[in-house]
Amino acid sequence: MTHEALLLACLVVPVAGAALVGALHRHPNAREAATLVAAAALFLAVAALAGPVLEGARPRLLLGTILPGLELAFALEPLGVIFALIASGLWFVSGVYSIGYLRANGEAHQARFHACFALAIASAIGVALSANLFTLYLFYEALTFVTYPLVTHHGDDQARRGGRTYLGLLLLSSMFFLLPAMIATWWVAGTLDFTVGGILGGKVTGAAAAGLLALYAFGIGKAALMPLHRWLPAAMVAPTPVSALLHAVAVVKAGVFSLVKVVVYVFGLDFAADAFAWLPWVAGFTIVAASIVALRSDNLKRRLAYSTVSQLSYVVLATALLAPLSVVGAVLHIAAHAFGKITLFFAAGAVYTAAHKTEVSELDGLGRRMPWTFAAFAIGALSMIGLPPAAGFVSKWFMVSGAVAAQHWPALAVIVASTLLNAGYFLPIVYRAFFLPGNHPGGEAPASMLAAMAATSALTVLMFFFADLPLALARQVAGG
Repeated sequence: MTHEALLLACLVVPVAGAALVGALHRHPNAREAATLVAAAALFLAVAALAGPVLEGARPRLLLGTILPGLELAFALEPLGVIFALIASGLWFVSGVYSIGYLRANGEAHQARFHACFALAIASAIGVALSANLFTLYLFYEALTFVTYPLVTHHGDDQARRGGRTYLGLLLLSSMFFLLPAMIATWWVAGTLDFTVGGILGGKVTGAAAAGLLALYAFGIGKAALMPLHRWLPAAMVAPTPVSALLHAVAVVKAGVFSLVKVVVYVFGLDFAADAFAWLPWVAGFTIVAASIVALRSDNLKRRLAYSTVSQLSYVVLATALLAPLSVVGAVLHIAAHAFGKITLFFAAGAVYTAAHKTEVSELDGLGRRMPWTFAAFAIGALSMIGLPPAAGFVSKWFMVSGAVAAQHWPALAVIVASTLLNAGYFLPIVYRAFFLPGNHPGGEAPASMLAAMAATSALTVLMFFFADLPLALARQVAGG
């Protein structure tokens, strides 16, 4: 297949998967098989493009011209490859996990769940492949709408309240901040195309540049900068596989991916640093404040949610330093966080399914009953803290190196302090599970859930030992 045909396949396959799920809604086994086949096909299509992109190819696909210079167009570059590989690969693993979770918990509307999940992946792939801000905006908004039924899956009052917060904050931030930022960019630069080196250099300066950056930073609400972060913990009313989708596979990754892409390909890493001077402080505050909330949260999913708010701002902080090493760290952390955080949510879902426990204070001794689950949790926790041999160590190493290279000592202090806070709210969970007394009957979660946890745990460790591919792609992003 040509590169253009593979790009089109990346867009069509998940939509076709959703259609097949709908057509097979009365046949659970066939419906779930269709999900897994579509996920595998999507991953193979993305993987087939990764090698050529790494070698310098930049495949492009034009679907239509809306206005002169305003195109619905797709192009693949190194940052997009990383996001597309994460979304497509973890869709398959999440599909395996979701089959066991939904069946074990007797969840209703399983066909709708799998169809919306597939459409969410399609939207995330559209974001990853976007050649310009216009295309990215369309798929960014589509991702919000198709995940709303997943957030409100249970259909009760709590789910509807969480869904309103989710939908309201994400739509308002994108319409009132992101859309005006795009219009201003079009007015100033005359284009919305993502371009190596950026399109705004020398065209906007000083307070105007800082203001435009603020519109992007807060308009991309999925990056969860405080105070526009509340949609994320509100969405924890959803089933655990949805939480994994939101936190690791698609939604928050679309947020930080979009912000990194704007900084690298709209502003450019050579942009005047004074326009970015405020952003590390906002990101640093978010990192520390969210970590403190997580430290004080007894509900396991709430603790993981605020951990995600904190971890996302690592990416924002590192990118805002504009140092090549820190940008490499930011790009690597998108992958490292995906593998580690999905493992943690998978473990939380397994605990709920097998033991019906939702609070950290209820986990005493549960590791002896569910050793595989809590071993996976421990690996995910090590990655979030940034300790070897886990992927988070690799990304934090580059972030620390970038902060030192930029001589941004407050950023370095934030990374060190938050690492200690991460240890403070993750390690006690592992300690409670394995070393405190407790009597819990029963055993592990279903085998498909354990298999998914094993896969993501393995990816978390393998990225520590074999980081060559993501590192090579990240260096191309940082080097132009």
